[in-house]
Amino acid sequence: MISIRRATSADAATVHALICELAEHQDQAWGITVSVPDLRQMLARPEITYLIAERDGQPVGYVSWLERISFWSGENYLHLDDLYVAATERGHGVGEQLMRAAAEAADGKVIRWEVAEANEAAQRFYTRIGATLLSKKIGRWQPR
Repeated sequence: MISIRRATSADAATVHALICELAEHQDQAWGITVSVPDLRQMLARPEITYLIAERDGQPVGYVSWLERISFWSGENYLHLDDLYVAATERGHGVGEQLMRAAAEAADGKVIRWEVAEANEAAQRFYTRIGATLLSKKIGRWQPR
């Protein structure tokens, strides 16, 4: 049985390990620069939510988001940062349970996220749960 709970600052090491698993899965381990102490501080912030899925007390996935406001609508929305399910748990409904938990927390607010164009399995999953996928290029700029 899967249980889902909100991570606290005390879960920072677990959160770090899960983030590293996702980065490795996406061949982007080089991009992880956040530390466990950084995560401890982040998890204490009210606008950040990180839900951990556990099977028999062991973490098997997570969904994380930040609450933001749209300047176009003036309404708050949830900006999903990551959805990750361990390889051994994929196809067993964990991702959908995490997304349903996020939907419950959203309490009617829109949930937005990005998904890589090449990640067709994720796109199929999101479409299957009823999400609308829009085409958009994501810009990234790090001025020095």
